[in-house]
Amino acid sequence: MHVALAIRMIPEAQAQTVSPETHHPFRRFFSDLGPGLITGAADDDPSGISTYSVAGAAFGYLPLWTALFSFPLMTAVQLMCGRLGLVTGLGLAGVIRRRYSRWVLWGSCALLVVANVINIAADLGGMAEATRMVTGVPVALMVPVFGTVIVGLLMWSSSRTIARVFKWLTLVLVAYVVTAFVAHVDWRLALQSTVMPQIEWSRGFFSVLVAILGTTISPYLFFWQAAQEVEEERAMGRNLAQRRGATGEELNACRTDVTTGMFASNAIMYFIIMTTAATLHAHGKMTIATAAEAADALRPLAGAGAYWLFTLGLIGTGMLAVPVLAGSC
Repeated sequence: MHVALAIRMIPEAQAQTVSPETHHPFRRFFSDLGPGLITGAADDDPSGISTYSVAGAAFGYLPLWTALFSFPLMTAVQLMCGRLGLVTGLGLAGVIRRRYSRWVLWGSCALLVVANVINIAADLGGMAEATRMVTGVPVALMVPVFGTVIVGLLMWSSSRTIARVFKWLTLVLVAYVVTAFVAHVDWRLALQSTVMPQIEWSRGFFSVLVAILGTTISPYLFFWQAAQEVEEERAMGRNLAQRRGATGEELNACRTDVTTGMFASNAIMYFIIMTTAATLHAHGKMTIATAAEAADALRPLAGAGAYWLFTLGLIGTGMLAVPVLAGSC
């Protein structure tokens, strides 16, 4: 994978001399993954995990169909943002600045910053709370520790290094898939709720439905996707004039990357809802407020394995999501 990634970054003229062996479909698939995969993984941040946990605990398997519903919506929006970055050579804010009036630019950026600051605070709090459950270290101490580590990464690492680290960090999300198999899931009921959508006509259910859609299709992901496409081209040494326009091969790679990332994001959401439905909801614990509470509640119901996987996944996704939130600002 590192060989394929390096090949992707060298100039096109030099790439012509690369051995055909490096164009193996399997290698090429993974080399094309980058901004879209990171964006999809960052969407499953601690605040999003909290939302999915609340949904599964409160309504069981009922909300599972939302993963299938949101997947094409997320893919379409993020693909538009990725193509915008590839074709214009500018991020989303840069395009808004050139195409619209100044008040539209400042208004959209101000809303993004306010929403992201609140989301960053929630994610840092969730990571610190999860760490407290595992180590006993106070939340008040871990919040600045996590914040300092992430700021240091953003300030003193290159964009290429951060992207490589983020790409590997996405693997922590596998913890939530494993957790679902550790818990005692009613697979027949889960499949039925997935392919036969049902709606509970209550204020609580519609509140959860709005929360799920709001946390899966988030504005900061739009800015991040377009910006990262531009950063990848900058890493190749291309100036603005060279970045404008995109080949069919680049657009196909973007589509593969975004589709894979959005599928992974919705799959993780699906397994989190499934896990909390099989444990918390099935045992009558239907009111939780945070993902940390969900992780703590899993221990007596699904065993220490599920508890540790859920908790470590929560910390790992925070380390991925907070820099994305800050970077998109």
